[in-house]
Amino acid sequence: MDSLTQIVLGAAAGEVVLGKKLGNRAMVWGAIGGTIPDLDVLGKFFLSNIDNLAFHRGISHSITFSVVGAIILGWVVNYIYKSHYHKWIASFFKVMAAILVGFALDFVLQRFFPGNYVPTIMLATSLAAICYFSIKRSYFAGNWTAPEASVRDWQWLFFWSLLTHPILDCFTMYGTQLFAPFADTRVAWSTISVADPLYTLPFLICLIVAAFKPKTSRSRRVWNYAGIALSSLYMLFTVFNKQHVDRIFADSLARQNIPVERFISNPYILNNIVWTCTAETADHFYQGQYSLFDEVDVSFTKLEKNHDLLKNLDSDYTLQTLRWFSNDFFNVLKTEEGYHFNDLRFGTFSGTGNGRDDFIFRFRLIDQGEDGYYMEEAKGGPPEGTQDKIFSLLWERIKGKQQ
Repeated sequence: MDSLTQIVLGAAAGEVVLGKKLGNRAMVWGAIGGTIPDLDVLGKFFLSNIDNLAFHRGISHSITFSVVGAIILGWVVNYIYKSHYHKWIASFFKVMAAILVGFALDFVLQRFFPGNYVPTIMLATSLAAICYFSIKRSYFAGNWTAPEASVRDWQWLFFWSLLTHPILDCFTMYGTQLFAPFADTRVAWSTISVADPLYTLPFLICLIVAAFKPKTSRSRRVWNYAGIALSSLYMLFTVFNKQHVDRIFADSLARQNIPVERFISNPYILNNIVWTCTAETADHFYQGQYSLFDEVDVSFTKLEKNHDLLKNLDSDYTLQTLRWFSNDFFNVLKTEEGYHFNDLRFGTFSGTGNGRDDFIFRFRLIDQGEDGYYMEEAKGGPPEGTQDKIFSLLWERIKGKQQ
């Protein structure tokens, strides 16, 4: 899921574990714990494009990391609070936390305001001011007191804030390597989009209200649990909705006599109403869209696999990684720049696969001869400059209008 949602979930988990003892500190540390797994995005600075693709949502999103990370982080935070140099160590980590949260929120902002850095500057300025006054009030005003929490308390907080992160990601199509390093299986139930405001906003509102209640207040816990309950009920709805949508797709494929070997479905971004289906036959893929408000049968478009355009499909490292990542739901397009490897699990914007930029998740490959293929670029989302048009079309599809 998106970074904001993971921050909210981590903060709520922290509140459940230590909110009664620590108040908003529990939310803050829970939010930090809920964000830590996504630090694997830093892999782009020291890994190749293809290795970074496999690394993301890997070991940092596993049960193993949740256990080991909780033990280490719990000990570190407890040591910081007990240290004579606490205020300086804490100030450093609070600045780091603010930077971390800033990166997470900026990731969300760039989804809504791509290429516009004004919101980013405003966010950075606000976080800097909040961080400065928070440090000054907490550590240099003479009224600081150490939290009443043991090492085990901290470890328990980090365990739940770390573990809930990959579990939530399992509900998306992208999935997560939950059992790494013992298995590289990507657990992906694909019931919810990577960003869905109906999941996040009620949860966020309840958490904010809870944060303004005294730490010993019963209403504080009620609001926090209300947020968890609302988000969980919505997630449960997405699970049942997927079963319903899959039946619709299966029936439509059968009525149209498409000899399907397997198919996969996934909701489009920001909603759980419009879904995409990718079905595989022996020689082709078929893609279709469905809205819960559609009044006509699903229309499927046949796509050529074009797997024969690539050499060494079973032995080339880059191709093996991409096949693993896409679960072999892919087709290939040859262009002047090289090849486009399209991950069909995420569907297309139009539902027809009309051109290389119509595919939601795509990778550009360069043939290096004997050195195999080099993944030059990975792209997800609409081409630059078309976001407004794509979201307008999505809104029309949500209402059941055909494109």
